[in-house]
Amino acid sequence: MDPEWHITSFNRAAEEITGVPHGEALGKRCSEVFRSSMCEAECALRRTLKTGKPIIGKAGYIIDSDGNRLPISVSTAVLRDAAGRVTGGAETFRDLSEVEELRRELEGKYQVGDLTSRSPLMQRVFEILPAIAASPSTVLIIGETGTGKELVARTIHALGPRPKGPFIAVNCGALPETLLESELFGYKIGAFTGANKDKPGRFALARGGTIFLDEIGEVSLALQVRLLRVLQERTYEPLGGTRSESTDARIMVASNKDLAGQVRRGVFREDLYYRVNVVRIELPPLRRRKEDIPLLVEQFVTRFNRLQQKTVPGITAEALSLLMAHDWPGNIRELENVIERAFILCNEGRIGIEHLPGELTAHGAKRGLDFHSRSAHDILDAQAIRAALERNAFNRLAAAKELGVHKTTLFRRMKKLGIALPEKDGRSQRRRR
Repeated sequence: MDPEWHITSFNRAAEEITGVPHGEALGKRCSEVFRSSMCEAECALRRTLKTGKPIIGKAGYIIDSDGNRLPISVSTAVLRDAAGRVTGGAETFRDLSEVEELRRELEGKYQVGDLTSRSPLMQRVFEILPAIAASPSTVLIIGETGTGKELVARTIHALGPRPKGPFIAVNCGALPETLLESELFGYKIGAFTGANKDKPGRFALARGGTIFLDEIGEVSLALQVRLLRVLQERTYEPLGGTRSESTDARIMVASNKDLAGQVRRGVFREDLYYRVNVVRIELPPLRRRKEDIPLLVEQFVTRFNRLQQKTVPGITAEALSLLMAHDWPGNIRELENVIERAFILCNEGRIGIEHLPGELTAHGAKRGLDFHSRSAHDILDAQAIRAALERNAFNRLAAAKELGVHKTTLFRRMKKLGIALPEKDGRSQRRRR
């Protein structure tokens, strides 16, 4: 381009990528030909001409002659004459369509709906979600607080036959019993003082869609009786009503408690338990799927960049190592809160250890974690190996098979990472073998 942004040279590769013939492009302003996401305020070449510094591999997209959006990477340089005077600029761009397609293909292997995970434990959940979504059966989702139970329920709803229907979520543990009953079933005018008009309940609002009852283990025995009727007969009576109403909403429930244990203690009805426990999904805590932490951090960084209008490029290896060493009792929700806090403190560059809560750094210091000598990869590797060993009763051959590596590779990695098997008869199994 010349200093007035008119195209003076346009090679064959540029023709093939844009679909614009050489003769048609020459003399036009570059923005008319490329129609790029960077053509105005973020123009890479404009910045290069202003600073004199080249830009290498800036991501963006152009609109080709057929109106298709093509992902590209752009590099720029200043053009000078023999006397050193600026005569314009050069811009090279690479079509990243195939790279983008490969990236989407790889993401597809680790993603179902809005759920993303590389963990073998979560992959087993992913495998059954489409079949569960296609079924009208009641679903019970078990998992600790913060593991993403509602997100799983929303994903099942989105993959099901009625994705455009309503998704109504109710936190049963956040409402007192009297209010929860009216919220679920609604009420008729005059049902109680202040009931000046009819109000539909959540079951009515969920018709044609899904109702999700979170923390169902907190519901009283009296209200459990009414929920049992809805599950058995698909009917209920609003407070103050004289006629039954029906619902076709799909019912999903969740709990962070052991419902079978609550049944044994007499605080949860056995017949209701069998009704909700038709299809069961158990979500592992984050401490058992630490290989997902880098992926989750990347997602949160992308989201908070968008919400807070920032351009934080990511997280340092030292900070990621610290996150990998934490056990995350609050699970994914706790990790999300930590990254959100870091965004508030991080004004430029990557998120570092200085942007993380003091309790995380103190915990890392107690465990003797050397952020500079141990890479995030080593910590991730060690966590994955320990988890596989625990799942296979510390049988190294079985763990190696699960991890998809040869047994000698596993033994070598265990030795390098200092992972020893539990002691037995006063000696470590590692030394004995």
